[in-house]
Amino acid sequence: MDLKKIEKISKALGDPCRLKIMEMVKQQNDWVQCSCIISNFDLAQSTMSHHMNLLVDADLLIAVKDGRNMQYQVNKDVVAEYVKFLNVFSV
Repeated sequence: MDLKKIEKISKALGDPCRLKIMEMVKQQNDWVQCSCIISNFDLAQSTMSHHMNLLVDADLLIAVKDGRNMQYQVNKDVVAEYVKFLNVFSV
């Protein structure tokens, strides 16, 4: 994983709302409907879309269109690679 990718992931995870989104999607352990994610936050739909797009752009979430809806799942490979990079700093 190159440093530019690590920076993008770190920035995406640098917001408490996006961390909560990642945690929520991870807990489902399957595909999660966008409406289900949005219903758990007291934010405008456009704000949630912005957060979701940043997570998808950083490859942390996989997005699949399901009719008129979107479904999301944690990209476990990218998360594992990011964690592997961070382990370099462990003592």
